[in-house]
Amino acid sequence: MSLVLDPAAQDLLFREARSANTFTDEPVTDEQVQAIYDLVKYGPTAFNQTPLRITLVRSPEARERLVAHMAEGNRPKTASAPLVAILSADNEFHEELPHLFPAAPQIKDVFFTERPVRENAAGLNAALQAAYFIVGVRAAGLAAGPMTGFDFEGVRKEFLDDDHTPLMIVNIGRPGPDAWYPRSPRLEFDQVVTTV
Repeated sequence: MSLVLDPAAQDLLFREARSANTFTDEPVTDEQVQAIYDLVKYGPTAFNQTPLRITLVRSPEARERLVAHMAEGNRPKTASAPLVAILSADNEFHEELPHLFPAAPQIKDVFFTERPVRENAAGLNAALQAAYFIVGVRAAGLAAGPMTGFDFEGVRKEFLDDDHTPLMIVNIGRPGPDAWYPRSPRLEFDQVVTTV
């Protein structure tokens, strides 16, 4: 059985897509980011939670502050990417649940009154949304360079607040020269899937 999605789209989103390490200087517009979000907001999460928060780093001053918190090897690409996004989990996401999950508006008070429970749910569901976001960047014909090599606490203090947990930094733009490392191996189907 073949996939319904066109093979060219499969390649764009998965087979040919890679984490970019260099970028051209072509800007990434607010309209492109809006289109990406308007697509990926439909990705499923538990109880339709939407804990992902996206902080776009555009100004030179903010970029400089962010680069200072990046691991040494990630600094040059973060300094030169046309757009950088800080993806974080909003640990107070439950306040939106009566609107986002109208089938059971009481869910907010049934499951999410305790902060540790919210943090676990926010981390898992925001990570799902972050993956959708990366695929959305690819769907826009752009390259994403997601990274976790940074000072999480430093980024939280510099750009967020105590209610937000940083997940990853994503460089976004058109791939530049020598943007790709060689493709790394993947596990095969029978190494991952077990039928019981």
